[in-house]
Parts: sequence; structure tokens; C-alpha cells
Amino acid sequence: MSEGPPDRARTADEEIIRSEAPGVLADRTEAERLERIEREFRLGFTRLREIGPAVCVFGSARTQPGDDEYGLARETGAALAHAGFAVMTGGGPGTMEAANRGAQEAGGVSVGLNIQLPHEQAANDYVDLGIEFRYFFVRKLMFVRYTDAYVCFPGGFGTLDETFEILTLIQTGKAVDHPVILCGGAYWRDLLAWMRTHLLEPGRISDGDLAQVELAEGPPEIMERLAAELIG
Repeated sequence: MSEGPPDRARTADEEIIRSEAPGVLADRTEAERLERIEREFRLGFTRLREIGPAVCVFGSARTQPGDDEYGLARETGAALAHAGFAVMTGGGPGTMEAANRGAQEAGGVSVGLNIQLPHEQAANDYVDLGIEFRYFFVRKLMFVRYTDAYVCFPGGFGTLDETFEILTLIQTGKAVDHPVILCGGAYWRDLLAWMRTHLLEPGRISDGDLAQVELAEGPPEIMERLAAELIG
């Protein structure tokens, strides 16, 4: 029985991970992949090195204008800009758009690091400095290297991945100890309770690890926490 033609890798990341798997059509040699990755790192380093103090805002791409979360993220972007921070997001729609929009409307620096996806995620209209990445791991490094704090709104797998990756890097000393603020207590409280029961109590994380995250309900609390740790 014929196995049929090989499947083409859908993303640059998948081509790396599955390049030698049977039935996967890879378009590039290892040398070409390494050169492409280096170009992407160089692009990010070159374009982001002058943005100054910045705060990264994570959140769902599916948040709609008119939703409470959209409004809070927009207000947060404006508050951060007024405080002198560039606002960096994943550059897409939803909460990311709202934070970029607030920053741009307040006259601040609005940064969007978009990612190529099989179902393409277009950059939102409120990004002043935009970069499109092929590789998630390159994009994630830029979030860590060029921001001073993280504000995490409710989201899906991507938001949780980014939040826990930041916490892991801080826990292991691979990233500087930056504030991690979780906005929207109703979304985060059950997860934090689970972490206390299943991670903290059995000793899988420490009190300090859990204390790394702070809850906030909106822009005033977010800015109060940032002021205590970064501004003041």
C-alpha cells in the first residue's frame, strides 16, 4: 500500500523538529536553517536594542473590542506609556491589540512581535515597531531580553505557556528577577490555588517561587506594583 507523498512542514519550527521524520518534506538543509535562525536573532537584536524600558503584555488573541478585558488592556497600555515604558506584545489581535492601541494613543512606543502561524496571525493596526518571526523560540527570547516586567491577562495555551516560561526562567536564574503581574483575579485564582496545593505544599516549588506572581485587577493596581519595583 502506497504511503502517499510526504507532508510539507507547516511552520519553520516544525521543519526543525520533524525534519528527519519519515514522510515529512523539509525544504532546507541544516546549514540553511542555522543561517535563517541567526538572521532572525540579528534582526531582533538590531531593532529592539534602543526601545528603552519596556513592559510585555500577554493575553488572548480572541478578546473582542468591547470586552472588559480589551478595555482593561487598552487602559493598561496607556498607563504604561504615560509612565515612560514601551509596550511590547505578540503583535496580534485581541488583548495584544488593545495594549498596543492604548500605548499608541497615549503617544508611547508600541511594539509588536508577530509570529507566522499556519493560520496566519496578522499584525494589529496599532504597532509602531513591528517584527515578524518564524521561530517561537527566537520571539520568546526577545520578550525576555528587552522587557522589564510582564503583565499577563487571561488567555489560552499561548498565554499560559509564556507566563510559565517566564516564571521558569526566573526560578532557574536564566532570566533577571522581573515583576510578573497577573491581571484578572477570577481567571487566575483557581490556578494559583492548584499551585499551592499541588506544587507548593509537596515542595515542588518554594514560597519564593509562588511569591514571584502578583495579582492585580486593573491598571491602577498594575501601576502600583510596577512603581514599587521599577519606578520608585
